[in-house]
Amino acid sequence: LASVSACSGTSFPKRSATSAGPRPQARRLAAEMNLSLHAVLIGEDARASIEDLSGFGVATVHLVRHERLQEYAPRAWARSLDAVVETLAPKVVMAAGLERGTEVMAHLAAMRNLPMAANCTEVHPGDSFLVTRLRWGGSLLEEARLEGSVKLLTVAPHVTSSEGTGSAREPTVEEVTPTLADEDLLVRVSGHVGSTVGKVRLPDARVVVGGGRGVGGADGFRVLEELASLLGGTVGVSRVVTSAGWRPHSDQIGQTGTRIAPEVYIACGISGAIQHMVGCKGAKRILAINSDPDAPIVTKADFAVIGDLHAIVPAVIDEIKRSGLRAV
Repeated sequence: LASVSACSGTSFPKRSATSAGPRPQARRLAAEMNLSLHAVLIGEDARASIEDLSGFGVATVHLVRHERLQEYAPRAWARSLDAVVETLAPKVVMAAGLERGTEVMAHLAAMRNLPMAANCTEVHPGDSFLVTRLRWGGSLLEEARLEGSVKLLTVAPHVTSSEGTGSAREPTVEEVTPTLADEDLLVRVSGHVGSTVGKVRLPDARVVVGGGRGVGGADGFRVLEELASLLGGTVGVSRVVTSAGWRPHSDQIGQTGTRIAPEVYIACGISGAIQHMVGCKGAKRILAINSDPDAPIVTKADFAVIGDLHAIVPAVIDEIKRSGLRAV
């Protein structure tokens, strides 16, 4: 749930719950700067989220409605947010550092000719904001100064709490109808491909069993699927697997794939390139199964089993069945 702080806010649909941590950045900034907290919801379907915002200290929700906003269109969403900014003249605009949040905020920055700080982990207000943000796929932290009449930034995933206080009153709702041109809708969602019924989504999974080059081929993932099923989880893969055509891109974990934050990530036959580690760094525990004791993922794992995954994974499955252990 993304919010905009300091007299304006935006909320894009939740893709997944973030892990527990400090209270939401927007609410904290609004309190520190002694400003009211607003949120923007786009599309009639977002109306159901209004009640959820009451626990985040949101004073006013700006519900954007337009007959051409039935589907996601980044420039049109940014144009809608720009209309709210024009009316409210906020000090800060924030969004979640997910694909949509970052894309919409980048368009807004271009429209307003303002700088934007992406993937912030810490924000300290002042005449210019001191921000700490993730760079190089999360491999380093950068401290920077954010200037501009309106501070535009996104908050990195999994660095702040997704839970409200649950004690605030319901916010006031104001409807907004933006002016949209045809060029604002040149890029938009044209259709949806449904996920497999009953399958646990990678971003939501509490257990992820990952497979890499060491799995050996598409057939090798059957045993990983069985292990994931026993643990109530799902299967993810490294980039080399999708490049080889063994699994679809939707299963990919990494900088150019899905970022996960499970309780346990079991990485089987994965070397652990930096791009992959970016995708799984939110995991609370990593168990690596690899024949190479010097593989990068082994050095970063909490636990490691050195050996052939084709022998180890079936043995783990047999032990789970024997002991009656199931989903965590």
